[in-house]
Amino acid sequence: MGLTRQYLRYVPAALFGLVGSARSGAAAFVRLRGERGRCVAVPACEHVFVWDTRKGEKVLILKGLKQEVSCLCPSPDGLHLAVGYEDGTICIFSLLSGEADVTFNGHKAAVTALQYDHLGGRLVSGSKDTDVIVWDVINESGLYRLRGHKDAVTQVLFLKEKNLLVTSGKDTLVKWWHLDTQHCFKTLVGHRAEVWGMALISEEKCLVTGSADSELRVWDISYIQEEKDPDEPESKRTKGSSPVPEDIEDDETLELDEHPEERIVKCSKVGSIMREGRDRVVSLATDETGKILACHGTDAVLEVFSVLSEEELQKKLEKKRKKAKKKAKQNSEESEQNVELSLQEKIQRVANIKASSKIKSFDLILSPKGELKIVLLLQNNIIESYNLNLAAQVPQAVRASQITIGGHRSDVRTLAFSSDNIAILSASAESVKIWNRSTLQCIRTMDCEYALCSLFVPGDRQVIVGTKTGKLQLYDLASGSLMEALDAHDGAVWSIVLSPDQHGFVTGGADKCVKFWEFEFVKDQNSVQKRLSMKHVRVLQLDEDVLCVRYSPNQKLLAVSLLDCTVKIFYVDTLKFFLSLYGHKLPVLCMDISYDGTLIATGSADRNVKIWGLDFGDCHRSLFAHDDSVMCLQFVAKSHLFFTAGKDSKIKQWDADKFEHIQTLEGHHQEVWCLALSPNGDYVVSASHDKSLRLWGRTREPLVLEDEREMQREAEYEESVAKEEQPVVAGETQGETGLAGKKTIETIKAAERIMEAIELYREETAKLKEHEAICKAAGKEVPFTANPILQAYGNITPSAYVLEVFKKVRSSELEESLLVLPFSYVPDLLRLFNEYIHQGSDVELLCRALLFLLKIHFGQITSNHMLVTVIENLKKTTISKVSETRDVLGFNMAGLQYLKREIEAKDEVTFFADATERFEEKRRKRKKKEKMVLAVL
Repeated sequence: MGLTRQYLRYVPAALFGLVGSARSGAAAFVRLRGERGRCVAVPACEHVFVWDTRKGEKVLILKGLKQEVSCLCPSPDGLHLAVGYEDGTICIFSLLSGEADVTFNGHKAAVTALQYDHLGGRLVSGSKDTDVIVWDVINESGLYRLRGHKDAVTQVLFLKEKNLLVTSGKDTLVKWWHLDTQHCFKTLVGHRAEVWGMALISEEKCLVTGSADSELRVWDISYIQEEKDPDEPESKRTKGSSPVPEDIEDDETLELDEHPEERIVKCSKVGSIMREGRDRVVSLATDETGKILACHGTDAVLEVFSVLSEEELQKKLEKKRKKAKKKAKQNSEESEQNVELSLQEKIQRVANIKASSKIKSFDLILSPKGELKIVLLLQNNIIESYNLNLAAQVPQAVRASQITIGGHRSDVRTLAFSSDNIAILSASAESVKIWNRSTLQCIRTMDCEYALCSLFVPGDRQVIVGTKTGKLQLYDLASGSLMEALDAHDGAVWSIVLSPDQHGFVTGGADKCVKFWEFEFVKDQNSVQKRLSMKHVRVLQLDEDVLCVRYSPNQKLLAVSLLDCTVKIFYVDTLKFFLSLYGHKLPVLCMDISYDGTLIATGSADRNVKIWGLDFGDCHRSLFAHDDSVMCLQFVAKSHLFFTAGKDSKIKQWDADKFEHIQTLEGHHQEVWCLALSPNGDYVVSASHDKSLRLWGRTREPLVLEDEREMQREAEYEESVAKEEQPVVAGETQGETGLAGKKTIETIKAAERIMEAIELYREETAKLKEHEAICKAAGKEVPFTANPILQAYGNITPSAYVLEVFKKVRSSELEESLLVLPFSYVPDLLRLFNEYIHQGSDVELLCRALLFLLKIHFGQITSNHMLVTVIENLKKTTISKVSETRDVLGFNMAGLQYLKREIEAKDEVTFFADATERFEEKRRKRKKKEKMVLAVL
């Protein structure tokens, strides 16, 4: 057997250059160290960054796994943050520790909306899969799934006073759900296009919805039970005789008289507020008090409205009535007019805030002093915070802070490493940034034109950038200034490469020219010292646009890729044609030559990478590399391994000798534009359309290709399991409600662990019986060896081991795990449950599992005569133990309420004592002052 070649694994080292991912509905103020309105949480690819808006520093990173963050929602107590991901997962992070405490798996597509109830005990999520799921945060489990929307859910809202839920979707519908009965009892159909956002105002008596037009529709909410006559007999009420207003509009959905219990809420449209923006509403939200309403479209303007309270409305109405009376007296009219406030007077425009770029998300907080704090997450990788003084005559928004230093405003199109592997250059459409690789801090920012290629000048004190306008810009890193700008090409400078002797460089442009440049020192007009400059020495004219140029390491050959899909090789000294490499169906966008000059690898827009020999120009192998265009390719120093980056968001490592795919680096969520390898090959840095820069480091861990393929197959299997049809619960129809969880590889593994534990229990129980029989026959004690697993758990009994395994199943995955458990294991499980509940251990968990098993296997359990006695025993045991547990809880609740009253009473006494002391102090000071005045007089 031949020796297998060992490769070293590259792993993610860091994510930097990102302030916040531009996602709608995904910026939120969070409370850190007891302070609210200072720190803001924003999504950053798969992580969540918490920024201090005053200092402009990153104070906390909530680390995700692979999927991109899609929405955020802080808990009412301010201690937790719920994070929704693109794969439908929801994680609840603790803001104190930064760890994920709870994970919910229920949606099949991206989570689009999250909302806590006012106590923080329940969390509701809406998704692109059209389902709405209500989760129990305390019990860490799903309560139920609500089906009804025909397109992605855009917003979900709890009503505090009533146990109701309002959801909106891209199917143009707003649905009202009763959470006690878990069904939709009302649907608003007054919208002509998608409902993108909604908010509750005026103490939940008004609903505002935003759609694809410039209207904000306002709906009046009234509860029908409250409107009924209290003196009306109960018998009349239950016959569906509650009065129906005659002037109901067409856009209001009516409940049928056959369902009098569904007559809960009356929701009628009262008018519209016109926005200044003409495009669709992207997000619509209120502050916690519901006094301020804000919305924005696809532009850079945030529109802020003030909602008047009941007291303010009454004052305004009185004023209006007085004016009307005065007017009537002047006109000698005796008839009193019916004066009412218009919707525009109830909801008043406060201000429009113009941000520096398109707004993707926002959050707002109203401080007790009446100052409004607003944070905006912008499309160009910026966080801006504004203060708005509502008490002013004309409120003007003042920008309090702007977080920009952490990244570029547009996509990074070129990257380069310094020769000492320490500095990283990244350049975009507006700036060049220099980063320290070890600290990931930006140490220089220089303004530039649209950059397409770059390099460090030997010595790492200057950098050269090639731009879209055809210029070469030379920057000095010490001062951060532009030293020189030359018009190098008539079109874009697509490629730049340093010559191996480091005396000059070559550029290729869209003007069909390859130009040779040399470094020289010229006398500066402003100083005595000489400065570095660039001198044009030669030009090679070609028939097509030049996309990429590369030197061979011995500087004898120059490879040029052209727009006609070929790569031409020329001699450097004479510029004579040597070879033509043709075979790609689309232009070659990137290429590189190996350190020994024997191989050239080319990456094309046709998604293939071809490996050629440089001696005869023969194609060694063509590899299907990416699912989209190959954007960048580079060899690792002193090896025949190379990296490719593609528009399919993946970075792959290949072996050019064995033509094998070694490793895929997954992390980016959108197209990868460029990558750069450090001169020593230990680091890879990449830049993507998701605005992030990622650093990957080479470890000492060997990578075995067979193991890598096995892991890939396992990942594919896990994905296929998640896409399988969900198991059907016997007796349940696919109606409005369903189970909250979904079948995943984790639920299958949990079910397998329970099955293994029950099998071990069966084996050990049989062995114990056999051992007892042997001891009885022998008339003495025979030594018995327990199972090693039981010994590892501290010589516990087999039944105790089953309970241990059962308790380790995640609460959110319990139902789905029991759903895939075969019925043959259920009888043993029921007997064990009886034993556990009788002992009084984990009564709540066991009762939940027991009731679910009875629900899904009802037919088989009731028809099995062997289980009749088991069920009878369970009935007695469960009722008695649940009653005991309830009594304990009741006693504890009463004790806590008593302690609460005691503390409140003490606080009141302290408060009054403090007030008396302060009053006495003031009186003493006043007397002292009076005495001094008298003395002076």
